[in-house]
Amino acid sequence: MTKHFFGDTATLLGRSLRHITRSPDTIITTAIMPIAMMLMFVYVFGGAIRTGSDSYVNYMLPGILLITVASGIAYTAYRLFMDMKGGIFERFQSMPIARSSVLWAHVLTSLVANLISLVVVTLVALLMGFRSSAGVLAWLSVAGILILFTLALTWIAVIPGLSAKTMEGASAFSYPLIFLPFLSSAFVPTDTMPGPLRVFAENQPVTSIVNAIRALFTEQPVGTDIWIALAWCVGILIVAYVFAMTTYRRKIS
Repeated sequence: MTKHFFGDTATLLGRSLRHITRSPDTIITTAIMPIAMMLMFVYVFGGAIRTGSDSYVNYMLPGILLITVASGIAYTAYRLFMDMKGGIFERFQSMPIARSSVLWAHVLTSLVANLISLVVVTLVALLMGFRSSAGVLAWLSVAGILILFTLALTWIAVIPGLSAKTMEGASAFSYPLIFLPFLSSAFVPTDTMPGPLRVFAENQPVTSIVNAIRALFTEQPVGTDIWIALAWCVGILIVAYVFAMTTYRRKIS
């Protein structure tokens, strides 16, 4: 049964990846908005923002990476919605394949596409002056956090992708997720914010994830931020997975 699941998932993953290679504009579009934000904040606002960091691009890159993921998962919801409307799911149900492999193929496609976008954004940041003395272990830790974050948000994207009534509704959920980094330590220190906003910013998941990634990039002690970040990512992932699978079973029953 396990072998059946992995084989079916690999086959369907190949199908989804082929769709992406035929329309690479989805990855390009996903990367354009974060890159535009990065250019604007560094070259327009960067000189007026005091972060205590020598380079503003170094300070704000972790937040831009999270925004890249948040904008990329909208395409996951869109692709799921189109498959649902196109009757692909009903066609797969009539075939001898593992039912959950259909969803996992979309999730893994999202992971691959977002990792490519993250690499593109990081390369642009390097051209803009981003520098990190972090070692291989720190970079692998950053990659691990971003993978967990991508998986968590992707499973959230599965829910509207399966249940939305319109194409716009399927991807609209991503807007609050894109906006959330602006209410965190991603672009300015939280101690510059007014009281209620500061409390929210310091206790929402993006701040701990951004702080952990920033500390890893700068080889600073990560403290409890990395454990809080991992707890948020794993917790969101588990809850989103349960709700997504429940929605999927209801749809195909």
